[in-house]
Amino acid sequence: MGQALSLTSHLWFRAKTYGWGWTPASIEGWLVMALFLAGVVLDVVVLRGLLGTGSAVTAWVAFSGVLAVLVAALFAICWVTGERPRWHWGD
Repeated sequence: MGQALSLTSHLWFRAKTYGWGWTPASIEGWLVMALFLAGVVLDVVVLRGLLGTGSAVTAWVAFSGVLAVLVAALFAICWVTGERPRWHWGD
């Protein structure tokens, strides 16, 4: 599987065996996933704090915006450092 743009000497993410998407293939990939999950947890903690103090709509909009940025960043990192995804039915 080729890479369109390689910033590293090895793949951080490999294409999934079944379906579409990526799975971590190196320590860097796992660290990116850990940072993504930490960001989501922090976003939930902030959401809970905002729900108790202000407008629920504002809190959910802020939560959704931060989550969208986190997902977009994860997608971009996977795209740049991983194999090109395509639908897989197995090996």
